[in-house]
Amino acid sequence: MFAKLFSTAPSPLPLPTPPLTPGKDIDLIAPHPRTTPDADLQRFQHQLALQPTPLLKHNLLARTRQRNPDLFFAAIKADLVGLAPIVYTPTVGEACQKYSAMYHGPEGLYLSIDDAARLPEILAAYARGLTVTPKIIVVTDGSRILGLGDLGLGGMGISVGKLNLYVAGGGIDPAVCLPVVLDMGTGNVHIRDDPLYIGLRRPRASLDEATAFVDAFMAAAATAFPGCVIQHEDFYSEAAFAFLERYQEKYRMFNDDIQGTGAVILSGFLAAAKQASETAGKPLTDHRIVFLGGGSAAVGVAKELMNFFTMQGLSEADARDRFWLIDTKGLITATRADAVSGKIAQHKKYFMRTDTAGIEYGSLKEVVEFVKPTALVGLSTTFGAFGEGVVRKMAQLNEAPIIFPLSNPTSKCELSFGDALNWTEGRVLFASGSPYDPITYEGRRREPGQGNNFLVFPGIGFGALQAGVTTVTDAMITAAAIALSESLTKDEKAAGLLYPRLERIRDVSAEVAAGVVRQAQKDGVDTAAHLRHLEDKALVEAMKAAQWNPRA
Repeated sequence: MFAKLFSTAPSPLPLPTPPLTPGKDIDLIAPHPRTTPDADLQRFQHQLALQPTPLLKHNLLARTRQRNPDLFFAAIKADLVGLAPIVYTPTVGEACQKYSAMYHGPEGLYLSIDDAARLPEILAAYARGLTVTPKIIVVTDGSRILGLGDLGLGGMGISVGKLNLYVAGGGIDPAVCLPVVLDMGTGNVHIRDDPLYIGLRRPRASLDEATAFVDAFMAAAATAFPGCVIQHEDFYSEAAFAFLERYQEKYRMFNDDIQGTGAVILSGFLAAAKQASETAGKPLTDHRIVFLGGGSAAVGVAKELMNFFTMQGLSEADARDRFWLIDTKGLITATRADAVSGKIAQHKKYFMRTDTAGIEYGSLKEVVEFVKPTALVGLSTTFGAFGEGVVRKMAQLNEAPIIFPLSNPTSKCELSFGDALNWTEGRVLFASGSPYDPITYEGRRREPGQGNNFLVFPGIGFGALQAGVTTVTDAMITAAAIALSESLTKDEKAAGLLYPRLERIRDVSAEVAAGVVRQAQKDGVDTAAHLRHLEDKALVEAMKAAQWNPRA
Protein backbone atom coordinates (compact mmCIF):
# COMPACT_ATOMS: atom_id res chain seq x y z
CA MET A 1 0.00 0.00 0.00
CA PHE A 2 1.02 3.62 -0.26
CA ALA A 3 2.03 5.24 3.02
CA LYS A 4 -0.91 5.98 5.31
CA LEU A 5 -2.90 8.98 4.16
CA PHE A 6 -4.71 11.99 5.53
CA SER A 7 -5.91 15.40 4.43
CA THR A 8 -5.29 18.72 6.13
CA ALA A 9 -7.63 21.39 7.37
CA PRO A 10 -6.93 24.69 9.16
CA SER A 11 -7.95 23.17 12.52
CA PRO A 12 -7.72 20.95 14.45
CA LEU A 13 -4.38 19.25 13.72
CA PRO A 14 -5.19 16.39 11.34
CA LEU A 15 -4.29 12.84 12.28
CA PRO A 16 -3.47 9.91 10.01
CA THR A 17 -6.39 7.85 8.80
CA PRO A 18 -6.25 4.07 9.24
CA PRO A 19 -4.16 2.12 6.73
CA LEU A 20 -5.65 1.61 3.31
CA THR A 21 -5.95 -2.12 3.86
CA PRO A 22 -7.26 -4.07 6.85
CA GLY A 23 -4.80 -5.97 9.01
CA LYS A 24 -3.96 -9.18 7.18
CA ASP A 25 -3.09 -11.09 10.37
CA ILE A 26 -6.58 -10.78 11.82
CA ASP A 27 -8.59 -13.98 11.40
CA LEU A 28 -12.32 -13.60 11.05
CA ILE A 29 -14.32 -15.63 13.53
CA ALA A 30 -17.22 -16.17 11.14
CA PRO A 31 -16.73 -18.65 8.29
CA HIS A 32 -15.77 -17.01 5.02
CA PRO A 33 -14.93 -18.18 1.50
CA ARG A 34 -11.41 -19.40 0.90
CA THR A 35 -9.65 -18.50 -2.34
CA THR A 36 -6.16 -18.30 -3.85
CA PRO A 37 -4.11 -15.38 -5.16
CA ASP A 38 -4.32 -16.76 -8.70
CA ALA A 39 -8.11 -17.04 -8.50
CA ASP A 40 -8.34 -13.54 -7.01
CA LEU A 41 -6.32 -12.17 -9.92
CA GLN A 42 -8.44 -13.95 -12.53
CA ARG A 43 -11.62 -12.73 -10.85
CA PHE A 44 -10.33 -9.14 -10.75
CA GLN A 45 -9.29 -9.26 -14.41
CA HIS A 46 -12.80 -10.47 -15.26
CA GLN A 47 -14.31 -7.58 -13.29
CA LEU A 48 -12.07 -5.12 -15.12
CA ALA A 49 -13.11 -6.53 -18.48
CA LEU A 50 -16.75 -5.88 -17.58
CA GLN A 51 -16.15 -2.15 -17.13
CA PRO A 52 -17.41 -0.36 -20.26
CA THR A 53 -15.07 2.69 -20.23
CA PRO A 54 -11.42 3.39 -19.40
CA LEU A 55 -12.47 5.79 -16.63
CA LEU A 56 -14.56 3.13 -14.90
CA LYS A 57 -11.65 0.72 -15.19
CA HIS A 58 -9.45 3.42 -13.63
CA ASN A 59 -11.85 3.86 -10.73
CA LEU A 60 -12.09 0.12 -10.07
CA LEU A 61 -8.31 -0.11 -10.08
CA ALA A 62 -8.03 2.84 -7.68
CA ARG A 63 -10.47 1.31 -5.21
CA THR A 64 -8.69 -2.03 -5.45
CA ARG A 65 -5.32 -0.41 -4.77
CA GLN A 66 -6.70 1.08 -1.56
CA ARG A 67 -8.27 -2.22 -0.45
CA ASN A 68 -5.70 -4.74 -1.71
CA PRO A 69 -2.47 -3.30 -3.13
CA ASP A 70 -0.96 -6.74 -3.75
CA LEU A 71 -3.87 -7.65 -6.04
CA PHE A 72 -3.72 -4.25 -7.75
CA PHE A 73 -0.02 -4.47 -8.55
CA ALA A 74 -0.28 -8.14 -9.51
CA ALA A 75 -2.87 -7.12 -12.12
CA ILE A 76 -0.66 -4.29 -13.39
CA LYS A 77 2.35 -6.60 -13.61
CA ALA A 78 0.31 -9.24 -15.48
CA ASP A 79 -0.92 -6.76 -18.13
CA LEU A 80 1.31 -3.71 -17.94
CA VAL A 81 0.92 -2.75 -21.61
CA GLY A 82 -2.87 -2.90 -21.38
CA LEU A 83 -3.30 -1.22 -18.01
CA ALA A 84 -0.59 1.49 -18.05
CA PRO A 85 -2.84 3.73 -20.23
CA ILE A 86 -5.63 3.16 -17.69
CA VAL A 87 -3.71 3.96 -14.50
CA TYR A 88 -1.82 6.81 -16.18
CA THR A 89 -2.04 8.72 -19.43
CA PRO A 90 -4.37 9.13 -21.21
CA THR A 91 -7.09 8.00 -18.75
CA VAL A 92 -5.59 9.73 -15.72
CA GLY A 93 -6.25 13.08 -17.39
CA GLU A 94 -10.00 12.51 -17.34
CA ALA A 95 -9.74 11.14 -13.81
CA CYS A 96 -8.06 14.36 -12.67
CA GLN A 97 -10.68 16.50 -14.39
CA LYS A 98 -13.44 14.60 -12.56
CA TYR A 99 -11.50 14.02 -9.35
CA SER A 100 -13.87 15.81 -6.97
CA ALA A 101 -17.00 14.33 -8.51
CA MET A 102 -15.60 10.81 -8.23
CA TYR A 103 -13.77 11.25 -4.92
CA HIS A 104 -13.83 8.06 -2.87
CA GLY A 105 -11.56 8.89 0.06
CA PRO A 106 -8.04 10.22 0.65
CA GLU A 107 -5.26 8.90 -1.56
CA GLY A 108 -2.33 10.91 -0.25
CA LEU A 109 -1.37 14.07 1.60
CA TYR A 110 -3.57 17.06 0.79
CA LEU A 111 -1.66 20.07 2.12
CA SER A 112 -3.28 23.50 2.17
CA ILE A 113 -1.45 26.79 1.72
CA ASP A 114 -3.51 28.02 4.66
CA ASP A 115 -1.46 25.62 6.80
CA ALA A 116 1.96 26.68 5.47
CA ALA A 117 3.21 27.78 8.90
CA ARG A 118 2.13 24.46 10.44
CA LEU A 119 3.73 22.12 7.90
CA PRO A 120 6.61 21.03 10.18
CA GLU A 121 4.08 20.15 12.91
CA ILE A 122 1.71 18.43 10.48
CA LEU A 123 4.36 16.30 8.74
CA ALA A 124 6.07 15.43 12.01
CA ALA A 125 2.74 14.23 13.45
CA TYR A 126 2.10 12.23 10.29
CA ALA A 127 5.56 10.65 10.37
CA ARG A 128 5.10 9.57 13.99
CA GLY A 129 2.06 7.55 12.96
CA LEU A 130 3.95 5.54 10.34
CA THR A 131 5.71 2.22 10.68
CA VAL A 132 7.62 2.73 7.40
CA THR A 133 9.17 6.03 6.37
CA PRO A 134 8.25 7.30 2.88
CA LYS A 135 11.23 7.19 0.53
CA ILE A 136 9.74 8.48 -2.72
CA ILE A 137 7.36 11.45 -2.86
CA VAL A 138 5.60 12.76 -5.97
CA VAL A 139 4.27 16.26 -5.36
CA THR A 140 2.20 18.57 -7.57
CA ASP A 141 0.27 21.78 -7.17
CA GLY A 142 -2.17 20.77 -9.90
CA SER A 143 -1.44 23.91 -11.91
CA ARG A 144 -0.52 22.27 -15.24
CA ILE A 145 -1.87 18.75 -15.42
CA LEU A 146 -0.71 17.07 -18.65
CA GLY A 147 -2.11 19.33 -21.39
CA LEU A 148 -5.31 20.01 -19.47
CA GLY A 149 -4.31 23.11 -17.51
CA ASP A 150 -5.03 24.06 -13.91
CA LEU A 151 -7.04 21.30 -12.21
CA GLY A 152 -6.34 22.37 -8.63
CA LEU A 153 -6.62 19.64 -6.03
CA GLY A 154 -7.56 17.19 -8.79
CA GLY A 155 -3.83 17.02 -9.50
CA MET A 156 -3.64 14.38 -6.78
CA GLY A 157 -4.54 11.88 -9.50
CA ILE A 158 -1.22 12.63 -11.20
CA SER A 159 0.82 12.07 -8.04
CA VAL A 160 -0.97 8.77 -7.41
CA GLY A 161 -0.64 7.70 -11.06
CA LYS A 162 3.09 8.38 -11.17
CA LEU A 163 3.66 6.38 -8.00
CA ASN A 164 1.64 3.50 -9.42
CA LEU A 165 4.18 3.44 -12.25
CA TYR A 166 7.10 3.71 -9.83
CA VAL A 167 5.89 0.50 -8.23
CA ALA A 168 4.84 -1.33 -11.41
CA GLY A 169 7.78 -0.26 -13.56
CA GLY A 170 10.55 0.60 -11.14
CA GLY A 171 9.97 -1.98 -8.44
CA ILE A 172 9.69 0.48 -5.56
CA ASP A 173 7.83 -0.85 -2.53
CA PRO A 174 4.40 0.87 -2.45
CA ALA A 175 4.68 1.15 1.34
CA VAL A 176 7.39 3.82 0.90
CA CYS A 177 5.49 5.83 -1.75
CA LEU A 178 3.70 9.05 -0.78
CA PRO A 179 1.56 11.11 -3.19
CA VAL A 180 1.16 14.79 -2.27
CA VAL A 181 -0.86 17.69 -3.63
CA LEU A 182 -0.14 21.24 -2.51
CA ASP A 183 -3.47 23.06 -2.59
CA MET A 184 -2.86 26.71 -3.44
CA GLY A 185 -6.25 27.39 -4.99
CA THR A 186 -6.96 27.24 -8.70
CA GLY A 187 -7.19 29.69 -11.55
CA ASN A 188 -9.82 27.47 -13.17
CA VAL A 189 -13.09 29.24 -12.35
CA HIS A 190 -15.20 26.36 -13.68
CA ILE A 191 -13.58 23.94 -11.24
CA ARG A 192 -13.52 26.45 -8.37
CA ASP A 193 -17.25 27.10 -8.68
CA ASP A 194 -18.18 23.43 -8.97
CA PRO A 195 -20.30 22.58 -5.87
CA LEU A 196 -18.54 19.19 -5.67
CA TYR A 197 -15.01 20.65 -5.70
CA ILE A 198 -13.13 19.59 -2.56
CA GLY A 199 -10.15 21.95 -2.85
CA LEU A 200 -9.64 25.55 -1.71
CA ARG A 201 -12.15 27.90 -3.32
CA ARG A 202 -9.74 30.76 -3.99
CA PRO A 203 -7.71 32.03 -6.94
CA ARG A 204 -4.34 30.37 -7.37
CA ALA A 205 -1.56 31.77 -5.21
CA SER A 206 1.04 34.05 -6.77
CA LEU A 207 4.51 32.72 -7.51
CA ASP A 208 5.90 34.48 -4.44
CA GLU A 209 3.21 32.93 -2.22
CA ALA A 210 3.75 29.54 -3.84
CA THR A 211 7.51 29.77 -3.33
CA ALA A 212 7.10 30.41 0.38
CA PHE A 213 4.72 27.44 0.66
CA VAL A 214 6.94 25.08 -1.33
CA ASP A 215 9.96 26.24 0.69
CA ALA A 216 8.10 25.19 3.83
CA PHE A 217 7.04 21.87 2.32
CA MET A 218 10.50 20.89 1.05
CA ALA A 219 12.12 21.67 4.39
CA ALA A 220 9.43 19.91 6.42
CA ALA A 221 9.40 16.84 4.13
CA ALA A 222 13.19 16.49 4.20
CA THR A 223 13.11 16.62 8.01
CA ALA A 224 10.10 14.34 8.52
CA PHE A 225 11.18 11.78 5.90
CA PRO A 226 15.00 11.54 5.97
CA GLY A 227 16.57 10.27 2.77
CA CYS A 228 13.42 10.66 0.65
CA VAL A 229 13.59 11.54 -3.04
CA ILE A 230 11.05 14.19 -4.06
CA GLN A 231 9.78 14.33 -7.64
CA HIS A 232 8.12 17.58 -8.73
CA GLU A 233 5.26 16.99 -11.15
CA ASP A 234 3.05 19.25 -13.30
CA PHE A 235 3.86 22.65 -11.83
CA TYR A 236 3.25 25.44 -14.33
CA SER A 237 6.29 26.40 -16.38
CA GLU A 238 7.58 29.45 -14.54
CA ALA A 239 7.22 27.76 -11.15
CA ALA A 240 8.68 24.47 -12.39
CA PHE A 241 11.93 26.07 -13.55
CA ALA A 242 12.15 28.34 -10.52
CA PHE A 243 11.69 25.46 -8.08
CA LEU A 244 14.15 23.18 -9.88
CA GLU A 245 16.83 25.86 -9.78
CA ARG A 246 15.99 26.67 -6.16
CA TYR A 247 16.02 23.15 -4.73
CA GLN A 248 18.13 20.94 -7.01
CA GLU A 249 21.39 21.37 -5.11
CA LYS A 250 19.73 21.49 -1.67
CA TYR A 251 17.44 18.46 -1.65
CA ARG A 252 17.17 15.00 -3.24
CA MET A 253 14.76 16.14 -5.93
CA PHE A 254 14.18 16.32 -9.66
CA ASN A 255 11.46 17.59 -11.97
CA ASP A 256 10.03 14.92 -14.23
CA ASP A 257 8.41 17.33 -16.70
CA ILE A 258 11.71 19.11 -17.32
CA GLN A 259 14.37 16.48 -16.67
CA GLY A 260 12.49 13.21 -17.10
CA THR A 261 10.93 14.30 -20.37
CA GLY A 262 14.28 15.59 -21.55
CA ALA A 263 15.98 12.30 -20.74
CA VAL A 264 13.45 10.05 -22.48
CA ILE A 265 13.42 12.22 -25.61
CA LEU A 266 17.22 12.39 -25.69
CA SER A 267 17.24 8.59 -25.60
CA GLY A 268 14.80 8.28 -28.51
CA PHE A 269 16.55 11.00 -30.47
CA LEU A 270 19.88 9.21 -30.13
CA ALA A 271 18.37 6.23 -31.95
CA ALA A 272 16.38 8.28 -34.48
CA ALA A 273 19.23 10.62 -35.39
CA LYS A 274 21.58 7.74 -36.07
CA GLN A 275 19.02 6.07 -38.35
CA ALA A 276 18.23 9.32 -40.17
CA SER A 277 21.89 10.22 -40.67
CA GLU A 278 22.74 6.75 -41.95
CA THR A 279 19.82 6.93 -44.41
CA ALA A 280 20.78 10.39 -45.66
CA GLY A 281 24.54 9.87 -45.54
CA LYS A 282 24.98 13.07 -43.51
CA PRO A 283 26.85 13.76 -40.27
CA LEU A 284 25.01 13.75 -36.93
CA THR A 285 25.93 17.38 -36.37
CA ASP A 286 23.75 18.39 -39.35
CA HIS A 287 20.50 17.84 -37.45
CA ARG A 288 18.27 20.89 -36.95
CA ILE A 289 15.38 20.66 -34.48
CA VAL A 290 12.20 22.74 -34.42
CA PHE A 291 10.06 22.68 -31.30
CA LEU A 292 6.38 23.58 -31.28
CA GLY A 293 5.96 24.64 -27.66
CA GLY A 294 7.80 27.03 -25.37
CA GLY A 295 6.80 25.82 -21.90
CA SER A 296 8.82 24.10 -19.21
CA ALA A 297 8.68 20.69 -20.88
CA ALA A 298 9.81 22.04 -24.26
CA VAL A 299 12.71 24.04 -22.87
CA GLY A 300 13.70 21.15 -20.59
CA VAL A 301 13.70 18.71 -23.50
CA ALA A 302 15.65 21.08 -25.71
CA LYS A 303 18.30 21.60 -23.05
CA GLU A 304 18.65 17.85 -22.53
CA LEU A 305 18.83 17.29 -26.32
CA MET A 306 21.75 19.69 -26.45
CA ASN A 307 23.75 16.83 -24.92
CA PHE A 308 23.31 14.96 -28.21
CA PHE A 309 25.29 17.64 -30.01
CA THR A 310 27.91 18.14 -27.30
CA MET A 311 28.49 14.37 -27.45
CA GLN A 312 29.41 14.94 -31.10
CA GLY A 313 31.99 17.56 -30.09
CA LEU A 314 30.01 20.78 -30.52
CA SER A 315 30.39 23.62 -28.04
CA GLU A 316 27.42 24.70 -25.93
CA ALA A 317 26.86 27.72 -28.16
CA ASP A 318 26.98 25.65 -31.35
CA ALA A 319 24.70 23.01 -29.83
CA ARG A 320 22.16 25.64 -28.80
CA ASP A 321 22.23 27.00 -32.34
CA ARG A 322 20.65 23.73 -33.60
CA PHE A 323 17.29 24.58 -31.93
CA TRP A 324 14.34 26.76 -32.91
CA LEU A 325 11.44 27.08 -30.44
CA ILE A 326 7.93 28.26 -31.31
CA ASP A 327 5.37 29.41 -28.73
CA THR A 328 1.88 30.84 -29.18
CA LYS A 329 3.35 34.07 -30.59
CA GLY A 330 5.59 32.38 -33.15
CA LEU A 331 9.33 31.73 -33.34
CA ILE A 332 11.02 32.94 -30.17
CA THR A 333 13.37 35.70 -31.27
CA ALA A 334 15.26 38.54 -29.62
CA THR A 335 13.47 41.04 -31.87
CA ARG A 336 9.93 39.96 -31.01
CA ALA A 337 7.85 42.59 -29.23
CA ASP A 338 7.60 40.74 -25.91
CA ALA A 339 11.36 40.11 -25.92
CA VAL A 340 12.18 43.73 -26.66
CA SER A 341 9.84 44.93 -23.90
CA GLY A 342 11.29 42.45 -21.41
CA LYS A 343 7.95 40.66 -20.90
CA ILE A 344 9.00 37.29 -22.29
CA ALA A 345 9.20 34.47 -19.72
CA GLN A 346 12.65 33.96 -18.29
CA HIS A 347 12.93 30.29 -19.25
CA LYS A 348 12.41 31.10 -22.95
CA LYS A 349 15.37 33.46 -23.22
CA TYR A 350 18.02 30.76 -23.48
CA PHE A 351 16.82 29.66 -26.93
CA MET A 352 15.92 33.07 -28.38
CA ARG A 353 17.10 33.36 -31.96
CA THR A 354 19.23 36.36 -32.90
CA ASP A 355 19.79 35.46 -36.57
CA THR A 356 16.44 36.29 -38.20
CA ALA A 357 17.39 39.79 -39.39
CA GLY A 358 14.32 41.26 -37.70
CA ILE A 359 11.93 38.98 -39.57
CA GLU A 360 9.28 37.33 -37.38
CA TYR A 361 7.94 33.89 -38.22
CA GLY A 362 4.48 33.51 -36.77
CA SER A 363 3.51 29.98 -37.82
CA LEU A 364 4.96 26.49 -37.80
CA LYS A 365 4.73 26.36 -41.59
CA GLU A 366 6.81 29.52 -41.93
CA VAL A 367 9.44 28.25 -39.50
CA VAL A 368 9.75 24.90 -41.29
CA GLU A 369 10.21 26.71 -44.60
CA PHE A 370 12.86 28.96 -43.02
CA VAL A 371 14.81 26.37 -40.98
CA LYS A 372 14.41 23.24 -43.13
CA PRO A 373 14.61 21.04 -40.03
CA THR A 374 15.49 17.37 -39.84
CA ALA A 375 13.40 16.92 -36.69
CA LEU A 376 10.08 18.26 -35.44
CA VAL A 377 9.15 18.01 -31.76
CA GLY A 378 5.70 18.84 -30.41
CA LEU A 379 5.01 19.92 -26.84
CA SER A 380 2.26 22.39 -27.66
CA THR A 381 -0.75 20.50 -26.18
CA THR A 382 -2.58 21.36 -29.42
CA PHE A 383 -4.35 18.45 -31.10
CA GLY A 384 -3.47 18.07 -34.78
CA ALA A 385 -0.96 20.94 -34.73
CA PHE A 386 1.30 19.04 -37.13
CA GLY A 387 -0.94 19.38 -40.18
CA GLU A 388 -0.66 17.50 -43.44
CA GLY A 389 1.14 20.31 -45.23
CA VAL A 390 3.87 20.59 -42.61
CA VAL A 391 4.36 16.83 -42.37
CA ARG A 392 4.57 16.41 -46.14
CA LYS A 393 7.10 19.24 -46.22
CA MET A 394 9.20 17.39 -43.62
CA ALA A 395 9.08 14.31 -45.83
CA GLN A 396 10.11 16.39 -48.83
CA LEU A 397 13.07 17.83 -46.94
CA ASN A 398 14.26 14.55 -45.37
CA GLU A 399 14.56 10.94 -46.46
CA ALA A 400 13.79 9.87 -42.88
CA PRO A 401 12.03 12.77 -41.12
CA ILE A 402 12.09 12.67 -37.32
CA ILE A 403 8.71 13.66 -35.89
CA PHE A 404 8.00 13.47 -32.16
CA PRO A 405 4.46 14.68 -31.23
CA LEU A 406 4.83 14.42 -27.47
CA SER A 407 1.83 16.20 -25.94
CA ASN A 408 -0.38 14.24 -23.54
CA PRO A 409 -3.04 12.99 -23.38
CA THR A 410 -3.98 11.67 -26.85
CA SER A 411 -6.60 14.41 -27.19
CA LYS A 412 -3.73 16.94 -27.16
CA CYS A 413 -1.31 15.05 -29.43
CA GLU A 414 -0.02 17.00 -32.43
CA LEU A 415 -0.06 14.06 -34.90
CA SER A 416 -1.40 10.52 -34.98
CA PHE A 417 0.80 7.59 -35.97
CA GLY A 418 -1.43 6.70 -38.92
CA ASP A 419 -1.28 10.20 -40.39
CA ALA A 420 2.47 10.31 -39.84
CA LEU A 421 2.93 7.12 -41.88
CA ASN A 422 0.53 8.14 -44.64
CA TRP A 423 1.88 11.67 -45.08
CA THR A 424 5.55 10.58 -45.19
CA GLU A 425 5.09 7.44 -47.32
CA GLY A 426 6.06 5.37 -44.30
CA ARG A 427 9.50 7.01 -43.93
CA VAL A 428 8.85 8.77 -40.61
CA LEU A 429 10.85 8.08 -37.46
CA PHE A 430 8.03 8.55 -34.98
CA ALA A 431 7.63 8.79 -31.23
CA SER A 432 4.61 10.14 -29.38
CA GLY A 433 3.87 10.93 -25.76
CA SER A 434 0.67 8.87 -25.61
CA PRO A 435 0.28 5.30 -26.85
CA TYR A 436 -0.80 4.34 -30.38
CA ASP A 437 -1.47 0.84 -31.66
CA PRO A 438 0.86 -0.81 -34.19
CA ILE A 439 -0.20 -0.40 -37.84
CA THR A 440 0.37 -2.63 -40.84
CA TYR A 441 1.64 -0.25 -43.52
CA GLU A 442 2.24 -1.62 -47.03
CA GLY A 443 2.43 -5.16 -45.67
CA ARG A 444 4.85 -4.39 -42.86
CA ARG A 445 3.98 -4.17 -39.18
CA ARG A 446 5.03 -0.76 -37.86
CA GLU A 447 5.30 -0.15 -34.12
CA PRO A 448 5.15 3.47 -32.94
CA GLY A 449 7.72 4.72 -30.50
CA GLN A 450 6.32 6.14 -27.29
CA GLY A 451 8.53 8.76 -25.67
CA ASN A 452 6.86 8.10 -22.34
CA ASN A 453 8.56 9.26 -19.16
CA PHE A 454 7.50 5.91 -17.72
CA LEU A 455 10.59 4.47 -19.42
CA VAL A 456 12.93 6.64 -17.41
CA PHE A 457 11.59 8.28 -14.24
CA PRO A 458 11.15 5.03 -12.24
CA GLY A 459 14.79 4.22 -12.91
CA ILE A 460 15.91 7.72 -11.92
CA GLY A 461 14.03 7.63 -8.63
CA PHE A 462 14.93 4.00 -7.86
CA GLY A 463 18.58 4.55 -8.73
CA ALA A 464 18.74 7.67 -6.58
CA LEU A 465 17.29 5.72 -3.64
CA GLN A 466 19.60 2.72 -4.10
CA ALA A 467 22.66 4.97 -4.35
CA GLY A 468 21.57 6.98 -1.30
CA VAL A 469 22.28 10.20 -3.17
CA THR A 470 22.58 13.57 -1.50
CA THR A 471 21.38 15.36 -4.66
CA VAL A 472 20.21 14.40 -8.16
CA THR A 473 22.70 15.88 -10.62
CA ASP A 474 22.14 16.86 -14.25
CA ALA A 475 24.72 14.25 -15.25
CA MET A 476 22.62 11.56 -13.56
CA ILE A 477 19.65 12.54 -15.75
CA THR A 478 21.78 12.33 -18.90
CA ALA A 479 23.16 8.97 -17.72
CA ALA A 480 19.56 7.74 -17.43
CA ALA A 481 18.94 8.73 -21.07
CA ILE A 482 22.06 6.95 -22.29
CA ALA A 483 21.25 3.81 -20.27
CA LEU A 484 17.74 3.78 -21.75
CA SER A 485 19.08 4.07 -25.30
CA GLU A 486 21.51 1.21 -24.63
CA SER A 487 18.77 -1.05 -23.24
CA LEU A 488 17.32 -1.86 -26.69
CA THR A 489 17.59 -5.55 -27.55
CA LYS A 490 18.80 -6.86 -30.93
CA ASP A 491 15.21 -7.74 -31.81
CA GLU A 492 13.99 -4.22 -30.96
CA LYS A 493 16.75 -2.65 -33.02
CA ALA A 494 15.97 -4.93 -35.96
CA ALA A 495 12.32 -3.82 -35.79
CA GLY A 496 13.44 -0.19 -36.06
CA LEU A 497 12.23 0.71 -32.59
CA LEU A 498 13.41 3.89 -30.91
CA TYR A 499 12.51 2.67 -27.42
CA PRO A 500 12.41 -0.70 -25.68
CA ARG A 501 9.04 -2.43 -25.52
CA LEU A 502 7.00 -1.55 -22.46
CA GLU A 503 6.56 -5.16 -21.35
CA ARG A 504 10.28 -5.13 -20.45
CA ILE A 505 9.94 -2.09 -18.18
CA ARG A 506 11.23 -3.84 -15.04
CA ASP A 507 14.48 -4.87 -16.74
CA VAL A 508 14.77 -1.50 -18.48
CA SER A 509 14.26 0.36 -15.19
CA ALA A 510 16.99 -1.74 -13.59
CA GLU A 511 19.41 -0.75 -16.38
CA VAL A 512 18.43 2.91 -16.07
CA ALA A 513 18.82 2.75 -12.29
CA ALA A 514 22.26 1.20 -12.65
CA GLY A 515 23.28 4.01 -14.99
CA VAL A 516 22.03 6.57 -12.46
CA VAL A 517 23.89 4.86 -9.60
CA ARG A 518 27.12 4.72 -11.58
CA GLN A 519 26.91 8.42 -12.47
CA ALA A 520 26.11 9.32 -8.86
CA GLN A 521 29.32 7.53 -7.90
CA LYS A 522 31.27 9.50 -10.50
CA ASP A 523 29.72 12.74 -9.27
CA GLY A 524 30.53 11.91 -5.65
CA VAL A 525 26.94 12.25 -4.44
CA ASP A 526 26.32 8.58 -3.51
CA THR A 527 26.46 7.12 0.01
CA ALA A 528 25.83 3.41 -0.76
CA ALA A 529 29.43 2.23 -0.54
CA HIS A 530 28.51 -1.44 -1.07
CA LEU A 531 27.57 -0.72 -4.70
CA ARG A 532 30.81 1.00 -5.67
CA HIS A 533 32.88 -2.13 -6.28
CA LEU A 534 30.32 -3.85 -8.52
CA GLU A 535 30.96 -4.31 -12.23
CA ASP A 536 28.28 -2.93 -14.55
CA LYS A 537 26.46 -6.24 -15.10
CA ALA A 538 26.53 -7.03 -11.39
CA LEU A 539 25.17 -3.56 -10.65
CA VAL A 540 22.20 -4.16 -12.95
CA GLU A 541 21.55 -7.49 -11.22
CA ALA A 542 21.73 -5.74 -7.85
CA MET A 543 19.03 -3.32 -9.02
CA LYS A 544 16.83 -6.20 -10.13
CA ALA A 545 17.31 -7.99 -6.81
CA ALA A 546 16.23 -4.87 -4.91
CA GLN A 547 12.92 -4.52 -6.80
CA TRP A 548 9.67 -5.14 -4.92
CA ASN A 549 7.16 -7.68 -6.22
CA PRO A 550 3.52 -8.20 -5.23
CA ARG A 551 2.65 -11.27 -3.20
CA ALA A 552 -0.55 -12.03 -5.13
